[in-house]
Amino acid sequence: MSRRRVRQPYYLDVTHPQANKGGVVADLSKDMGIPTAQIATIGDMPNDVLMFALSGLSIAMGNASSDVQRAARRVTATNEQDGSPLASRKYF
Repeated sequence: MSRRRVRQPYYLDVTHPQANKGGVVADLSKDMGIPTAQIATIGDMPNDVLMFALSGLSIAMGNASSDVQRAARRVTATNEQDGSPLASRKYF
């Protein structure tokens, strides 16, 4: 497994090397009996990309980097523009 370091000048995440949000999608799918194709995810950070890859509908926030936005199926407005509630109303 390759380790990719993302510089964040304002906080530090410390996690197990195999822990990621994609694993959470897979585990929830299994535990709750919901196909991953029926799971929607919203995020704005590089650690959301694996989660996007496993969910049926992935939505990046408008303030996310271009890499994160490209990894998602849809892009909504920014945090400051209430992107998450807007996406919820539009897609759910």
